[in-house]
Parts: sequence; structure tokens; C-alpha cells
Amino acid sequence: MTALPFSLERTVDIRARRATVFRFFTDNDHFARWWGPGSTIDPTVGGKVLIVYPGGASASGTVRELVPEQRIAFTYGYDDPKKPIAPGGSLVTITLEERGDGTRVTLVHDVHDAAVRDEHVQGWRYQLALFAKVVAEDVLAGAGDAVASWFAAWSAEPARARELLSAIVTPEITFRDAFGCAVGLDELVTHVAAVQRFMPGIVLRASGKLRHVHDTALIDWTAGKSDGSSAMTGTNVIRFTADGKIADVVGVAG
Repeated sequence: MTALPFSLERTVDIRARRATVFRFFTDNDHFARWWGPGSTIDPTVGGKVLIVYPGGASASGTVRELVPEQRIAFTYGYDDPKKPIAPGGSLVTITLEERGDGTRVTLVHDVHDAAVRDEHVQGWRYQLALFAKVVAEDVLAGAGDAVASWFAAWSAEPARARELLSAIVTPEITFRDAFGCAVGLDELVTHVAAVQRFMPGIVLRASGKLRHVHDTALIDWTAGKSDGSSAMTGTNVIRFTADGKIADVVGVAG
């Protein structure tokens, strides 16, 4: 392919390890989760790429470069001749870079025309946001169990609370709500014990469905007596690490 004169570049940071992110370029099930059912990729140089959009439109191309966990490049064009890019008519290069607690994904789309470039900006903005979302779903596959353990710890004896929490949080866990701030696992365990002491008989329970996108989740809760009566309600905002551990929790009452 001759050099193409116009490029657009989009970047997204995903709280996931590079190996987790790269799997979405080398496994058909993961590739289809990003693009749409029926999408496939042959992860070898010269391998075929087929993208099937949810509305039925399709695009195809060929893998031009593949560096495991670092970079993939493939040609890209629409199978509909009315579309502005013919099959093989553009080049998409995606680079993965370790960045803090996660991976920076940089996408460059080289095209033949400035108007075509500008037309694809919003599409790639959407597609990379969706990509970050489906990668996070892999990272947070155990988020429901982690959140269940989080709430169980608030009614447990100190030794059991530490056991439950140490399995699901980072050593540097931070917790903040209207009644306390704790930094680190030791402080958090001490705070849980203090809540039990000064609010005897209060049981913290999750209510509703865990909602999460990217690295952040929301879960509603009730604080009440063991008979089920509610004294307070609220929502926890939970941020996860690239390994699916809980890094930060903010509790908002009301």
C-alpha cells in the first residue's frame, strides 16, 4: 500500500493489562464482542479481517503487522461500493503501551482524503469507548463476588473482615464517606470495627444491581437492623485496578 496523506489519531486509557487488551485482536470471540456478531480476525500477517457492524454493514481487510501485546496494523475498507473507503483502501494501526495501572491504546487511521478522515472521527471515538467497555467487562468478571465480600466484611469479626477484604482490595485501598476516611487495609479494618462499635446491630447490605463501565462501578446499599428495617440508604462508587482489585470506594448516603 502506498503512503496515505491524511491521518486521524485517537487515544484511550484502559485499566487492564496489555495481555488482556491484546486478546481482543487475536481471539474471534473477543473481536466480535468489540465489533459485532460475525466479526472475525486471523491474527497472522496476511490474515483476513472481517468486521460486521450491528446494522448489517461490513468492512474487510488484511493484517499487515502483528507484534504481540504491542501493535497490530490492518487494512480497512467497506464492502458496500457506495461507502467512501474500498476494501484495502485505508490502514488502521493500533499500538498498546503500558501506562500506570493500565494500557494506553493509540489508534491511527490513515486515509486518502481529508473529508473521509473527518467523517470517521466520531465513529472511532464511539468504537474505542465501546472497546474500553468490553475489555473492562473481562477485568471485572468477578466484580459481583468482590462487592458481596465487601459488604460481608462490615458485619464480620475483625479477623474475618481482614480476610475478606485482603482478598479483594489493594493494600493501599482508600475509603471515604460522611463518617470516616481510611487509607490502607489496616485503617479500613480498624474503621469497620469502629462502625460496629458505635453503630451496634447495623447491617450493611447491597441493594439493586451492580452497574459498571470502564473501571468504575456503582452499587446501592441499605444500612439497617437485622430484622430488615432500614436506617439509611446510599450508593458506593467503586474504582477497580487493572487486576480487578478494589482500589477506592466512596460512599454517598441518601
